[in-house]
Amino acid sequence: MSRQMKDSGIEWIGEIPADWTTGRTKNCFRNHKNIAGEKAEDYERLALTLNGVIKRSKEDITGLQPEAFNSYQVLRKGELVFKLIDLENVSTSRVGLSPYDGIVSPAYIVIEGREGCSTRFGEYFFLSMWQREVFNHMGDDGVRSSLNAGDLLNISYVYPNFSEQERIADYLDQQCAHIDAVIEKTKASIEEYKKLKQAVITQAVTKGIRGDRPMKDSGIEWIGEIPVDWDEAFAFQVFVPVKHKNKGLVETNLLSLSYGKLKRKNINTIGGLLPENFDGYNIIEKGDIVLRLTDLQNDHKSLRVGLSTERGIITSAYLTLRNKLDIDSAYLYYYLHSFDISKGFYGMGAGVRQGLNWEELKHLQITVPSRKEQDEIVEYLNVKSDELDILVEKKEAFLNEIESYKKSLIYEYVTGKKEAPQSCQ
Repeated sequence: MSRQMKDSGIEWIGEIPADWTTGRTKNCFRNHKNIAGEKAEDYERLALTLNGVIKRSKEDITGLQPEAFNSYQVLRKGELVFKLIDLENVSTSRVGLSPYDGIVSPAYIVIEGREGCSTRFGEYFFLSMWQREVFNHMGDDGVRSSLNAGDLLNISYVYPNFSEQERIADYLDQQCAHIDAVIEKTKASIEEYKKLKQAVITQAVTKGIRGDRPMKDSGIEWIGEIPVDWDEAFAFQVFVPVKHKNKGLVETNLLSLSYGKLKRKNINTIGGLLPENFDGYNIIEKGDIVLRLTDLQNDHKSLRVGLSTERGIITSAYLTLRNKLDIDSAYLYYYLHSFDISKGFYGMGAGVRQGLNWEELKHLQITVPSRKEQDEIVEYLNVKSDELDILVEKKEAFLNEIESYKKSLIYEYVTGKKEAPQSCQ
């Protein structure tokens, strides 16, 4: 039998069971900020992440670090902690239930449950708010919109009696654990396919695809041996850097390097990091190779090499190279892509932000098989890459589906659209 429902009066929640209470967060939780002071050394350091509250070494120097931890605040096991700054960033963590006693950044907000209020249910409720991007539309209008403790305590909050709060939390713990296991398995499978693709490309552009054959030392550390009939060349012998400015806006086909591929972008898009005009952009042609060689120190994940399949324009902050020999441009792309995924560029930069320019790159060594074998390698890699890309796309589509299902599941139970079973065993 379906439960009687009522309007919660809260847009993102909609209807709730008639016997649930509608109020404010402060009806169920209180804020405290207990600064650790000299006792900071007695506590472990904690951090709020997308995977919840985790222990973090005080010696961890990534990101912004304090000189000392005396200003950190105490977070107790079973309390909720929030990071409600920079709300425009929809991908960062916002809420977590601490499984430990420890200390956290003073920028966080810590709340504890009042009598009759489950912090476990509260975590799922606020997690659903984050998943539905409710927090992101509640901050002030500043560049780094944020909420303070008072704002948080005044947020609308709905809840059933304590036993049902706990039952909902038990059920969601159980269901989310199953879903999370599937998510992790799917992510691992995606990474395996990506690694296989990388291995296939590297094998083809450094060893060829013709089976066992006599080999020689290439003298290139990341490659090792290559077929004896392959040649070697330096980048300056193969490429010429292209600096063809788009004066007078003669070209309007805007291209962008994303995930290792050059894609079209709407030149009329408002906002973002686009310039007022595109006179200073470079005109590139089909077959040109584009490299983004900035911020090497801070970004170890991006794919930095792309092959142009059409004429267009791209930011002059990127290095554009044009093949000047009888070498298949697609082969050169695959070669540089292999060097990229081997993290070769990261060992070449200098300075705080580790950027590379043509002068630093032009002595990069390149292996050069015969033109016939280049074409064979490209044809082979085009087929293999497409096959593996399709497998990855299917896995990623499934991953999106299961993650969306998890979000819906949490929402439906913390708003009472569905009733948790009496026994979650």
